[in-house]
Amino acid sequence: MYIVTGGAGFIGSVVVWRLNQAGIDDIVIVDDLGSSDKWKNIRQLRYADYVQRDAFLRMLEEDALPWPLTAVLHMGACSNTTERNAEFLIRNNFKYSQTLCRFALRRGARFINASSAATYGDGSQGFSDRLDRLRSLIPLNMYGYSKHLFDLWLAREDLLGQAVSLKFFNVYGPNEYHKGSMRSVICKAWHEINANGRLHLFRSNHPDYPDGGQLRDFIYVKDCAEIIWWFLSQYSGGGIYNAGTGVARSWNDLAHAVFLAMGRETRIEYVDMPEEFGCGYQNFTQADMDWLARLHCPVSMRSLEDGAHDYVCRYLAKPSPYLAS
Repeated sequence: MYIVTGGAGFIGSVVVWRLNQAGIDDIVIVDDLGSSDKWKNIRQLRYADYVQRDAFLRMLEEDALPWPLTAVLHMGACSNTTERNAEFLIRNNFKYSQTLCRFALRRGARFINASSAATYGDGSQGFSDRLDRLRSLIPLNMYGYSKHLFDLWLAREDLLGQAVSLKFFNVYGPNEYHKGSMRSVICKAWHEINANGRLHLFRSNHPDYPDGGQLRDFIYVKDCAEIIWWFLSQYSGGGIYNAGTGVARSWNDLAHAVFLAMGRETRIEYVDMPEEFGCGYQNFTQADMDWLARLHCPVSMRSLEDGAHDYVCRYLAKPSPYLAS
């Protein structure tokens, strides 16, 4: 049995989709659907059971899971970079992850965790996933810190030979529609361009970057799922690894890619960045992806233009934009 936490969420539901593509449906989805539209992400996917998050945690604590366990793919977390409740983030993103990792490894199962590029902070320490750089990182927000704490814990407990933690950079793609303000700019852009024929981007808050010229490493969610599948099916070791394209692109590049995919003329207007974003804003991210060659991983990431075209034309422009098995 494969357990996917956050399996009704963005990356998690795409991981379930990738498992389905491999002919796997012995999957338990763990999530907290609440009153959100996350349920729509899984209605066309194949899985054996759904367990609510808190009920699942109780099962873990009582060692009462009834299934033989192959792997735990831990994609569940609060990913809101503006969340201020530190106690909640520690409990939800750090302590819960510890409990789940211990359980999986005790059962002899693979454990793959979703970390984040937010752990790199302002990027002044670079974006290398080498272990000797881990302790020098200073995240800019509490979300990034909660993810960093778990990576540090894996290293401190000497578990990196058994567990994989993937630092996802700017992920975009189908099944993110429930995320509200945390949806990717590509998703927001498609709706704004359809409604108004133009796109708003933030003015720069740093003299080194022009308006819309802030640089991010944008990775398509299908490529994230492909990386996870490779670690699950082809690589038995562990470690902390980046999940990005290795190429930084500007928000202006992203805007042009969306307008191009929509067959529209590019029209961008710049607006001031909200104050709550200013001190925690990453103006540059670019994943060091040297591990691909080092581990002989054949996964190839889409360019921003190819990813935007697939997302816009195969999903956003369709009546039902969700992935299906």
